[in-house]
Amino acid sequence: MIAEEDLLRASWYGFVARFLAAPPDQQALSHASGFDAQGSDAQGDAQAADGSELGAALGILGRLARQTTPREAEEEYFNLFIGVGRGELMPYGSYYLTGFLNEKPLAHLRGDMARLGIARAADVKEPEDHLAALCDMMAGLITGSFGAPATLETQHEFFERHLSPWAGRFFSDLERARHARLYQPVGTIGRLLIDIDRAAFGMEA
Repeated sequence: MIAEEDLLRASWYGFVARFLAAPPDQQALSHASGFDAQGSDAQGDAQAADGSELGAALGILGRLARQTTPREAEEEYFNLFIGVGRGELMPYGSYYLTGFLNEKPLAHLRGDMARLGIARAADVKEPEDHLAALCDMMAGLITGSFGAPATLETQHEFFERHLSPWAGRFFSDLERARHARLYQPVGTIGRLLIDIDRAAFGMEA
């Protein structure tokens, strides 16, 4: 049985992955708009209504989501991650770790994916070290999407190899990005998620 706190971790990884994989549609914006100023949503799923930085970021995201149309979200996503030639940010592990795409970090990731039974979806064109894919993989390891739920040791190893070295820097860059409005609090949420898992795995070690 998966612990409640681990299910919550997986839900946050999935939430961040959704915003990084593609522009949020109306359904995703409506979900995000449910977060109130205390950081909890209508169903109480967030569990962050404690005056924390995470709660504040969720409240900001909720307010911005209520003010943002899908078309505006799509334009912001384009400017941030696609652009004409390239976007403001490059959400790929290889780029953050080496300065180039499709380098050794991607090869190492593909080796670990094969070992863990994780296959790239046929309709996905982005390299596997896109941060949205890595967050989805982390969520799947926690919940057992690729077989049995991964042990904490396996989760820790994947996190240390493929997320910890660079994801926090990317999310910090997203918080400060010139084109980030709706995505500014998404950057904060992602950064805090990485910090929380880094601290938790450090305690496990």
